[in-house]
Amino acid sequence: MTLANRHSEREARATSASLGQKRPCLRSGRGGATFACPHPTWRAGKWREAHRLALRVSFPDQRWRLRRSFLPFPPPPKRSSPTPPRHAGPASHSSKPSSFQSPGQAHSVARSLHPGQVGIVSLDMAATAAASGSSATGTKGNGSGGRPGPSEAGGPRKKKGPGPLATAYLVIYNVVMTAGWLVIAVGLVRAYLAKGSYHSLYYSIEKPLKFFQTGALLEILHCAIGIVPSSVVLTSFQVMSRVFLIWAVTHSVKEVQSEDSVLLFVIAWTITEIIRYSFYTFSLLNHLPYIIKWARYTLFIVLYPMGVSGELLTIYAALPFVRQASLYSISLPNKYNFSFDYYAFLILIMISYIPLFPQLYLHMIHQRRKILSHPEEHKKYE
Repeated sequence: MTLANRHSEREARATSASLGQKRPCLRSGRGGATFACPHPTWRAGKWREAHRLALRVSFPDQRWRLRRSFLPFPPPPKRSSPTPPRHAGPASHSSKPSSFQSPGQAHSVARSLHPGQVGIVSLDMAATAAASGSSATGTKGNGSGGRPGPSEAGGPRKKKGPGPLATAYLVIYNVVMTAGWLVIAVGLVRAYLAKGSYHSLYYSIEKPLKFFQTGALLEILHCAIGIVPSSVVLTSFQVMSRVFLIWAVTHSVKEVQSEDSVLLFVIAWTITEIIRYSFYTFSLLNHLPYIIKWARYTLFIVLYPMGVSGELLTIYAALPFVRQASLYSISLPNKYNFSFDYYAFLILIMISYIPLFPQLYLHMIHQRRKILSHPEEHKKYE
């Protein structure tokens, strides 16, 4: 122990004795700094707490930011003469403030004290840090008198669902759509059993398919007015792509209605929509069977690529007929000075599947992993 440390320890013991305290806890940090811990309970966990609290205090003077000291206060100043400093009597402690308004005030007071009194100042520094830390955490929620914010008071908040009238309407809508796609599925099975072949099954379900797929346009309205918490852009893309394929491709180009690719996306759509609308119906009624939930987030792995393949093959089969008949195309010259090539537009539609399909597919894979692996976390959102 260096001479400065012995002097600091001696002064700390004298200071503790003058205050009437027994056996102070002396800790020596690096650089010769001495911390006097007069209270016995500080020898255990309180010492670590004081260390953490004191480290939170930031001081404007760079000398207080010691990298390797136990607590952020400066070491005893170096003295030119080896003679011990004059002992400060009990009256000298009357200048020690009981508490500090700010860390800067504690810093200015500590600079004027002797080395043995730094330990007592550090206790007030820790108390100041504790007060500032508690006030900061108390007003973190909304900054109004330490009152906790909504996320702190009530924990994780559930998603707000639609009102009773909107819920009743959505239940009726999903039940009707589920029944409609069941009619399409039954029509496909009956036509296959009657003909004994899967070719040209589109004609047996053409009218209900057009009606119920066009009725899905209401889903965009549901998202727009806020009764369904889904993305308007994503819902519009999914619904409009199907409506476009039904009316602008399959209905407009009669030659592709007998293609097997049409049956491919019709079967994929039918199974997907029966499961999806059933999922929404039971979720609104708060009685969702796990088998429907599992099918909703599992069967898309096969049905989604199957439907996309059928859509692309159908558009590709319609391209020669569109070019030959110049369907929905406008050529120059005309009085509006505007041209439109429907053939090129269909090619752009097919190219747009390349960046969009992987994103939607991976999004569904992520949703499946999140929901089926942690069902208890998502039960309150269904």
